[in-house]
Amino acid sequence: MPLPRGRPPPIIAAMKIGIAQINTTVGDLDGNAARIRDAYRQAAAAGASLVLFPELATTGYPPMDLLERESFIRSNVLALESLAPSFDGPAAIVGFAQPAGPGPGKRLFNAAAVIDGGRIVAVHRKALLPTYDVFDEARYFEPSVDPTVVRVQGVPVAVTICEDIWNAWDDASGGYRQDPVAASVALGARVLVNISASPFELGKPERRLALARQIVRRHGLPVVYANLVGGNDGLVFDGGSFAIGPGGSEGTLLGQGRRFDEDCFVADTGGCGLDSAAAPSLPASQDDSDDEAARIVDALGLGLRDFCRKGRFERVVVGLSGGIDSAVVAALAVRALGPDAVTGITMPSVYSSAQTRQGAEDLARALGIRFLEIPIGGVFDAYLAALAAPMAGRPAGLTEENLQARIRGALLMAWSNHSGALVLNTGNKSELAVGYATLYGDMVGGLAVIGDLTKHRVYAVARELNRRHQVIPEDTMSRAPSAELRPDQRDEDTLPPYPVLDAIVQAFVEDGLDGGRIVAQGHPAATVDWVLRAIASSEYKRRQAPLALKVTPRAFGPGRRFPIIASYREDVG
Repeated sequence: MPLPRGRPPPIIAAMKIGIAQINTTVGDLDGNAARIRDAYRQAAAAGASLVLFPELATTGYPPMDLLERESFIRSNVLALESLAPSFDGPAAIVGFAQPAGPGPGKRLFNAAAVIDGGRIVAVHRKALLPTYDVFDEARYFEPSVDPTVVRVQGVPVAVTICEDIWNAWDDASGGYRQDPVAASVALGARVLVNISASPFELGKPERRLALARQIVRRHGLPVVYANLVGGNDGLVFDGGSFAIGPGGSEGTLLGQGRRFDEDCFVADTGGCGLDSAAAPSLPASQDDSDDEAARIVDALGLGLRDFCRKGRFERVVVGLSGGIDSAVVAALAVRALGPDAVTGITMPSVYSSAQTRQGAEDLARALGIRFLEIPIGGVFDAYLAALAAPMAGRPAGLTEENLQARIRGALLMAWSNHSGALVLNTGNKSELAVGYATLYGDMVGGLAVIGDLTKHRVYAVARELNRRHQVIPEDTMSRAPSAELRPDQRDEDTLPPYPVLDAIVQAFVEDGLDGGRIVAQGHPAATVDWVLRAIASSEYKRRQAPLALKVTPRAFGPGRRFPIIASYREDVG
């Protein structure tokens, strides 16, 4: 968008701005402060005049109800104050939780401290507080109404925090009453900086860049964006920090941080040069392309690695069924943690085929992980004997199928107790959506690694994992999915074909379409009705499911809040 008529083009201020894309841990105040201090030194050594750190860098993101603990807030302020005297070179902007003091409203601000000359000279308070998807910031923070523009080496710099820039779309799609960017420009800002903790989801990196380019076109000012990296609980932060300056139809990319990895670099807003900071030697992200499967692999690897590292889990265990889901989880675990940290356990029953057993063993051998086989036939027989009298006179069916799954779940948890290994759940989003999973059986585990992947994305990830060399056997890739809980069982005996199920799940859960619009896409009304009813009736199961790593715009978990008891049903027309 061109500048308004009659307004002279802004003078482009030349600044070297360091972007410290660090991996913080929620609640590790000392560790986060140490990371901030180290990155500051790197950026200062590279000639930065201003260094940016992510949103809530002192506390880690998202701190959730830790923000309600007064001792936590005091410690976060002390951590910030301890950093200030050591920042005796370039100015810095650090995210922290600021007490609001007495008076009406929330007790806290989501804030950014501007540190210059070893002291805090200004504080910006976040104006736009997101409450959609996984965000619940209005639960904790009071919004600000005042923009913040500070002078750094004589240059007016607008300070914004994450959501503050998301109301700047041409169509005002953010829906907020304020536009902090426009307000800052009206105060004379010549550079716009944003410190952020923006979680990864497919398509999100492109949306961030598009938003920044639009701001650059509209106001003719450089935009410098510092994003968090790392995994915290089910959220994965991809980094990808950047600086964009005016020039051309899309602006000039002045620098960009690595994806899914810590990074520190210095961008010059007065030109198109990029200086490398004296950062530690860190491996580059595998994904330098726009390939969806490669991004998912990187995101899940980082999320799993940080969940284990930050949660102090040194080992993991995976139940190997011989199928595609457990194979993908095991391969991702090896990629994230190394083969020595992974154990695979196969638990065959009388219904398990020789093909299944061999597939599990071949996978373990290809991955180089410890492999155990624990047959469940004897345990299953003991259960059936114990239940013979109470269940006399009824044919075998779902009860017996679920017993096998629950025996396997109990064995995995027993191994977890014995070894200290975290059980990785192997369920996918398609199964979880319609309840094709057994409570306390194949739903056990501490983390659902592929719980946000529909079945077709599981296969795409498997192909990506096999791209360099095959670790998932071809037979596992090609065989029909089956729970093998009864003779000749196939998933599609119970479920719609996965291409159909996946498309309906994605349209309803991720895209938010109603039943009638999904039918209008060409899906049979009866199938859509069945899937939507199954999704609704399985809510109680999902509330008890392990935390899933989020990679899509809408995952099952804290970002999707539907009642368990509700009589409303979608009309499919």
